[in-house]
Amino acid sequence: MFDLPDDEIARATVDLVRRNESAAIANHSIRSYLFARLVAAHRGLRAGPDFAPDLLFYACALHDIGLSEVGDRPERFEVAGADIAAEFLTGRLDSGSIDLVWQAIALHTSPGIAERRGSVCALTRAGIGLDFGRDAGIISAADAVRIHRAYPRLAMARTLIDAIVEQALRRPEKAPRYTLAGELARERAESGTTALEAQVAASRWDD
Repeated sequence: MFDLPDDEIARATVDLVRRNESAAIANHSIRSYLFARLVAAHRGLRAGPDFAPDLLFYACALHDIGLSEVGDRPERFEVAGADIAAEFLTGRLDSGSIDLVWQAIALHTSPGIAERRGSVCALTRAGIGLDFGRDAGIISAADAVRIHRAYPRLAMARTLIDAIVEQALRRPEKAPRYTLAGELARERAESGTTALEAQVAASRWDD
């Protein structure tokens, strides 16, 4: 459960992430997958019959690629990231699998929607949320230590939100009002910090 997929596509995925994202954001992306696997086990979901573990890995690993230089497109970072993931996976996976990964990435900041779009979408959002401290109580101390030792946090929340806000300020079309990027930019401008950063600071993980 704590091993990453090790086939050609998975290795190329990790390489894409490591080459284009900061260490803090890349580690967050990998931790999100490991946490998603633990969420699946907690919910009694089995890899294979209940969800495709390879698609879950691609979705979690690539969910923030839209915040990288290669992902700096006019669309919201979630949509830009989903598009980049789809382009990367084209020719490697069938169209249905690519669409599942696209949905999981595009919807990972959409509560109440991702959870209705199948297990890969739901687990992707859950794993990402858990790395922000949501429902962290389901993770044992031993599992938490093992994951964080392998993939340190490195001030993840601040680094990630800095990247979102920087894009929003430079390209306002990427941060419409009431989207995650729009709200984070507004909170930073008004108070210098964000509720999401406060949530992580008060969580089991800190930052």
